Amino acid sequence: MPDIQIAILDDDLDFRNYLEDLLRDDGYEVLAFAHSSELYEACELSLPDIVLMDMKMGDVNGGEVAEKLLTQYPGLCVVIITGYPSLEDMRATFKRKVFDYLAKPFSLAQLRLVLNNAIEQFGLGRAAHDKLREKLGHRVKMLRVERDWSLKDLAAATRLSVSQISSIERGTNLPSIESLLAISKAFEKRPSEILGSIDF
Repeated sequence: MPDIQIAILDDDLDFRNYLEDLLRDDGYEVLAFAHSSELYEACELSLPDIVLMDMKMGDVNGGEVAEKLLTQYPGLCVVIITGYPSLEDMRATFKRKVFDYLAKPFSLAQLRLVLNNAIEQFGLGRAAHDKLREKLGHRVKMLRVERDWSLKDLAAATRLSVSQISSIERGTNLPSIESLLAISKAFEKRPSEILGSIDF
């Protein structure tokens, strides 16, 4: 299990402890909070990878907490947990761009599936250079597709081989400085523009 930190926000002490134990047993680093203000403070110090949070916590609306978190930290993975699921709640939740929604009672298998999906989709626990390779490769591919170029077209424009470009697009290899300059020139962009557009 890679190093992944999960923050739990739930005002129910028993459920919070239950979740905390389950997640620790699965190898996650866990922080647990009863109040949203504690979670906000913790996020300012160090952003967790995933936030698991209750929808209804006394006077506190979990949807509003999720909205505040995602406005401040757009790349954060938030999973809503609720004992009162409704179609209207689910629609409102997904409009806030949360990752997923778990209705209580849920099984350990359901929780693990949601977490595994989050880890995969958000690229959690991977080394920074792995994420950079993948994101930069995807961006190069999108720029090529936008121009309606084949791999051969881009190879001709950059004087790189088709296999070099293919390995960059697949995220197998990072381009060298020279290759990045050639790719940038082919797309009539500065290297900083391409790097700045990959949300890394």
